[in-house]
Amino acid sequence: MDTVGKPAQEVLQNVFGYNDFRHNQQTIVEQVIAGGDALVLMPTGGGKSLCYQIPALIRPGTGIVVSPLIALMQDQVMAMQQLGVKAAFLNSTLSATQASAIETQLQSGELDLLYIAPERLLNERTLSILSRSNIALFAIDEAHCVSQWGHDFRPEYQQLRILHERFPTIPRIALTATADKRTRVEIIEQLNLHQASVYLNSFDRSNIFYAIAESGQAKQQLWQFIESQHAHDAGIVYCLSRKKVEAIADWLSEQGRVALPYHAGLSTELRAQHQQRFLREEGVIIVATIAFGMGIDKPMCVLSRI
Repeated sequence: MDTVGKPAQEVLQNVFGYNDFRHNQQTIVEQVIAGGDALVLMPTGGGKSLCYQIPALIRPGTGIVVSPLIALMQDQVMAMQQLGVKAAFLNSTLSATQASAIETQLQSGELDLLYIAPERLLNERTLSILSRSNIALFAIDEAHCVSQWGHDFRPEYQQLRILHERFPTIPRIALTATADKRTRVEIIEQLNLHQASVYLNSFDRSNIFYAIAESGQAKQQLWQFIESQHAHDAGIVYCLSRKKVEAIADWLSEQGRVALPYHAGLSTELRAQHQQRFLREEGVIIVATIAFGMGIDKPMCVLSRI
């Protein structure tokens, strides 16, 4: 897409269809366009992706987006392609031939955005290809994965400081919707973002609330809640074990709802299929362990500890 050098406001309107930036998006975008590093903490739905997508379209080269969410990369790429953005992904779901074709596109400057799994990025062959390519920026999504304190810890993320060591002149933007003060310090330390500007948005979300109830007859309480308040809505029901996930998914299906299990014991293909259905169909309920949910951008109800 020929947007290199155009003003951020013009790209916002012409490509993404928004009239105005929200919160401090514009400041972040301008920081990265100018070549500066940034750490962005913004709630889900707050527009984090625009903070790297717009600079990637304006700066020369390809924006490299590091994401741990293999199952979501295809959706992110499809969304970009529908907007006319030349986007692709590199992860373990591709054949060697498919991956080679995308690497060729990267080196020839045919891509605006390339989504890539951290394991693939850290491969010496991939780093060598990146060194021969024109890179606009590195976006490190779900940056809280560097933290050993969190459920989403990914050891590969702690190795991403190599991006600064190998590509010191290319700006980096780390983004997360989940980071307390200790995690923010860890992100800065682990990714060597000491010179980065930190942007912290309010996490007050008026559309999010908690309701706590004592568990008696859990299944009946769950069904009453769904039927009375979310009869046609999508949702996630979190369970404490894989066995419970399967049992609750089967039971909800018997009640007439589309309920799909999701846990680490299922095959990669089945997990991806269930996640795709949840994202694309209306009213689907995912019954899951904590293996599901990071990066999901969809209006829903969430229940836990069933």
